Amino acid sequence: MNKMLKGFMDFVREQGVVGVAVGIAVGLQAASLVSTLVDQFINPLVGLLLQGTDLTGIESNVEVGDASVTFGWGYILQALIVFLATAFVVYMIVEKSGLAKADKKK
Repeated sequence: MNKMLKGFMDFVREQGVVGVAVGIAVGLQAASLVSTLVDQFINPLVGLLLQGTDLTGIESNVEVGDASVTFGWGYILQALIVFLATAFVVYMIVEKSGLAKADKKK
């Protein structure tokens, strides 16, 4: 049992599992922050520029025979904005903190 525990601890150290876990935790919080920023600042700003149009209200209905579906294009656009903003924030954190250089194998 002791040998298995030692092997597991070596795996955690050598593969950077702790770093990945910290990165995931920080990334999730950054995503939450960016999502709130987009919902509370960017979307109202875009709505103001589009003369009061709420992004989440942009949708189109398609009817084929008796069936109809609604495509929420605004939600897709909002998700795209959140994704791009999150990617930009993570990029800036990695670049400005020097983490990109620290991750390179020697």
